[in-house]
Amino acid sequence: MPKDQVIDAPHPICPLCQRPIPPEARQSLHHLVPKLKGGKGGPVVLVHQICHNEIHATLTEAELARAFNTPDALRAHPRLAKFIAWMRKRPATFHSKTPKKLRKRK
Repeated sequence: MPKDQVIDAPHPICPLCQRPIPPEARQSLHHLVPKLKGGKGGPVVLVHQICHNEIHATLTEAELARAFNTPDALRAHPRLAKFIAWMRKRPATFHSKTPKKLRKRK
């Protein structure tokens, strides 16, 4: 089990926004190395669904595999850092719809 995934806490902690993930919140498993880039069976972390959506709206599979395959690296990305600051002002159960069209990647 990866050390980034906290199971013994009252609620697991999202390694991206570092807020609790209560049972009623939408949640998802994120492969640190995308399955299509050799990460099948590799380490995964439990994240809020909205955090997972933002990771994949921001970075390509190749970028995730090459340079953003740890929670620390994801948090250091400028766009994700801005998203995290915004998310920390929201309740742990907050979720918004995924945009139909992915935002333009920078």
